[in-house]
Amino acid sequence: MSKEENTETMEPQTKRWKGSVCCDTDSWTAYPVLSDEQSQDVELIEAFAAPIVNKKETSRLIRELSSLYPLNGLQHIKRVRAVKEKGSAHPLEVLVCLVSEAPHVDSLLPADGVGRDGLGEPFVVKVPARPPLTRPQFELASKHWPTSFHEDKQVTVALRGELFSPPQKARMHTYMAAALTAAKAGSELRMEAVGAVVVDPATETIIAVGHDCTGEHPLHHAVMVCVDLVARSQGGGCYTFDRYPDCRFTLPSSDSQILQGSQPYICTGYDLYVTREPCVMCAMALVHSRIGRVFYGTASADGAFGSKYKIHSQKDLNHRFEVFRGVLEKDCEDLNGVGIKRGS
Repeated sequence: MSKEENTETMEPQTKRWKGSVCCDTDSWTAYPVLSDEQSQDVELIEAFAAPIVNKKETSRLIRELSSLYPLNGLQHIKRVRAVKEKGSAHPLEVLVCLVSEAPHVDSLLPADGVGRDGLGEPFVVKVPARPPLTRPQFELASKHWPTSFHEDKQVTVALRGELFSPPQKARMHTYMAAALTAAKAGSELRMEAVGAVVVDPATETIIAVGHDCTGEHPLHHAVMVCVDLVARSQGGGCYTFDRYPDCRFTLPSSDSQILQGSQPYICTGYDLYVTREPCVMCAMALVHSRIGRVFYGTASADGAFGSKYKIHSQKDLNHRFEVFRGVLEKDCEDLNGVGIKRGS
């Protein structure tokens, strides 16, 4: 039986991999690799605020200030905030304008405009320049001034490391264990100790397993090997890895991935598990092959999914996907001292 026909060895059987990695799903957590906009610090800008002397005048003051200083581009900022300090002489404070719009307090309000008797002495505050995209950003922004927040609850749960259920983590553990086994097999052949696995999550089937083969070809990183093996499973592919018994593929099920002749991209709907964060070349191959999700174990200094670049979140690319880091992180880190470091 040829290795591409031996589908039994490709099934994600937990027992098969227990000899390599203990299935302790509590020992690791998968965290999302977010875009720069989602992960950057909160940018603050200076604004003038003033106490509202008479609470009953709040509606009028907001109306008049909004006409005079509309705060364009800052729709996420709430105009009024409550004063939390006990014993304060005024219960509310209102944003008047940005400091850049009226750099001098004396020119802040026209004498015949908003009633100065309705406002106390202006003071400078800092407000978030952009709307928060994640709960951590929202919590930081709200410490400075009340801010609107349209929460993506999946991102919030993912940032807590709680997105995946125990059964899902058990499967993820198994898939990365298969990648680790492949990486060790490659290192025994004096290849870079990096392994990768492509999975069809719809059927929970391993489609391809590969390890680094750069000793044979400089472009044959583990991810590139896996992509080509997936293409072979669909009747295509450019290379033959028959000499490497741990680089193998299986045909997709008839009700899942369609054969290459009638589908546009080879990795549509598939997940990739790789022991080390992919390089730019591999990242772009995953973009072009339309991978569904990427899970990697340990970071790489030149990695393209969080460490140096974030290829998966580039807005000018026509395909984006989710990336998670930290699956079996310690076991994947232990591979770093094995083999010659060339890439993933």
